[in-house]
Amino acid sequence: MRPRAGRLRRLATPLGILATVTAAFAYVGTVDPNEPGHYPVCPLLKITGAYCPGCGGLRSAHAFIHGDLGTAFSANAVATTGYFLFAAVWVLWLVRAWRGQPLRIVLAPVWWWGIGALLLIFTVVRNLPFGSALAP
Repeated sequence: MRPRAGRLRRLATPLGILATVTAAFAYVGTVDPNEPGHYPVCPLLKITGAYCPGCGGLRSAHAFIHGDLGTAFSANAVATTGYFLFAAVWVLWLVRAWRGQPLRIVLAPVWWWGIGALLLIFTVVRNLPFGSALAP
């Protein structure tokens, strides 16, 4: 096999993921989630009235696409942080794929527990009166 063909095959997955994420963001950037009727309501919010960690994520993505980072962060701070984290991991993945190295990100269980704890704290605080700044 030619080296160029092997490199293109290695890049196919990260580029395919980027294309999919770009298409999703393009759709959310075009179809405003602030206008009712375009997207389904969060089931947890509808049933309990409580915001889940993802509530406001579409509004955050819409604002992010339009370059309004303040609004994106206020709609969902976790999602906005996730956009930057995704970009960093994706660039790392692309560089490693270009070099022919696999992407291996191994997190110790304590990190997974920490991430879960942060999401739980974020969810609880955004549903309390003093945490209303974190609510969408």
